[in-house]
Amino acid sequence: MTCACDRVVAGVGARAGVTAGEVLELVRDVLAEAGARPRELAALATVEAKGREPGIVRAAEALGVPLVTYPAARLAAVPVPHPSDEVRGVAGTPSVAEAAALAAGGELLVPKRAARGADGGPGRVTCALARAG
Repeated sequence: MTCACDRVVAGVGARAGVTAGEVLELVRDVLAEAGARPRELAALATVEAKGREPGIVRAAEALGVPLVTYPAARLAAVPVPHPSDEVRGVAGTPSVAEAAALAAGGELLVPKRAARGADGGPGRVTCALARAG
C-alpha cells in the first residue's frame, strides 16, 4: 500500500505504563505499512484519559507532532471497523486508536494494529492511521 496523501494522523491506544519506545516502534511500523514517511505525520491522537500518559506524550514530542485528545464520548460516536467491548469497558469507548485517527483525520488508511509484547503476547499499544482532514 502506498500513501497518496500529504499528511496522516496516527490514532494511539495504550495501557498504563507504555513506553515512548513502544509507541514509536508501532507508529513507525504503521507509517511504513501505509507507505507514509514520518514527516507526513501531522499528529498523534488518543482519548483524553491517555493524554497525560508519559509514553504517549514523549512519543509525540520525539516525532515533533502535537498530541490531540478527544473525550471518550466523542470517540464512541465514531463508527469503526473493529470495535471492542473490552476497550469500551476500560476506556468508555469501543475504540481508541481507530476512532481517534478517524476523528482527527478522514479516511482510514491502516486499521488498528497491536504491538507484540516482549513475551510474544499482546503488547501495550495499538495504532491506526488515517488521512489528515
